[in-house]
Amino acid sequence: MVISRKPLHFIIATLVACLPLFCFANPSVDTKKVTTETSHKIQEKSNEAHRIPENLTEDQKADLERKNYVKHHLLDSHDFNLFSYGKNGENHFGFSLPVILWDNGIHFFSSSKFEHGEAVAESKGNFYKINHHDGKVYKTDSAGTFTEDEKGHVTNTKPLDFSITKNVLMILIVGLLMLSLFAGLGKSYKKNGSIAKGAGRFFEPIILYIRDDIAIPNIGEKHYKKYMSFLLTTFFFIWFLNMFGLTPLGVNVTGNIAFTAALAIITYLITTFTAKKDYWGHIFWMPGVPVLMKFVLAPIELLGTIIKPFSLMIRLYANMLAGHIVLMSLIALMYTFNSPIGSPLSFLLAFVLSLLEVLVALLQAYIFTMLAALYFGSAVEEHHHEEAH
Repeated sequence: MVISRKPLHFIIATLVACLPLFCFANPSVDTKKVTTETSHKIQEKSNEAHRIPENLTEDQKADLERKNYVKHHLLDSHDFNLFSYGKNGENHFGFSLPVILWDNGIHFFSSSKFEHGEAVAESKGNFYKINHHDGKVYKTDSAGTFTEDEKGHVTNTKPLDFSITKNVLMILIVGLLMLSLFAGLGKSYKKNGSIAKGAGRFFEPIILYIRDDIAIPNIGEKHYKKYMSFLLTTFFFIWFLNMFGLTPLGVNVTGNIAFTAALAIITYLITTFTAKKDYWGHIFWMPGVPVLMKFVLAPIELLGTIIKPFSLMIRLYANMLAGHIVLMSLIALMYTFNSPIGSPLSFLLAFVLSLLEVLVALLQAYIFTMLAALYFGSAVEEHHHEEAH
């Protein structure tokens, strides 16, 4: 039986676009009504500053719970919870992750001690609890008390957290996936006379595109090779993580500003330590301009070297975070409308946005790689000029 490729592609695209819709689905939650018992449990989980007010109607409580769910989806977590089930979602399906804290010594224990943020974990006589507002671990007493300042910020001692969180685990998984995938691609090149086989046939055109249309035009044939490993790694790393973020796994790695800041800092360090003297000459003593203007332009140009990687950080973080928020908000409208007209319309909007997010996932990886290549190119560019008199 021969299957036409076009219908198959349509089915695959439809399934991919529908994946994010399952990230919000929680059949154990009554979308029409939130009972007083459930509201009471939510209050016990939150600290005093983030309690659900008692004077709200049941519909308002349900709406507030959905907003809290969206916020929780965007946060990192110390366990890998795939979905919840039961009458009020009290049962969780997933697995625990190792918690590694430094607080006058190393503290190592399983995140199961937190019981999905509801319990206080004890380690070597110290007590720790996850704050539901920011998802971070704080040192508390045996009752799990949080103290806050006038602005609502938690003032409890926060130990250094080196835990293998959900985002860290996904980074490790994607790293191992890329290592296995491209190591296999390299071996297949050697075995088959530089001809790609299997998955390599899909990735080879992308690799050649990054080399021929991004690296060489922006860096130059003389210097592009030493940057290719970073450009290829960055492109596929961001792209794979973006795609995993659209699955029901509920990960949001590229929407975490710490992750994008790390990528931006690495880009800045590579640019700085591989730059030629002409690059620094144009920053601190720009040729072709009056001497007085050189003193004015030098600090501006130096600041520009910092702003460039900063824009890389914010662009990737803001675009991916905004995409998640808008998509989850549209899906939440299905529960809010709860009608034969409003719910299908919300589903249709979420479906279209999911298709767009698949494109954005690739586009953001491309933009980051392109701009990094531009910065590398400016660092190794050779200038031929004469000093103005």
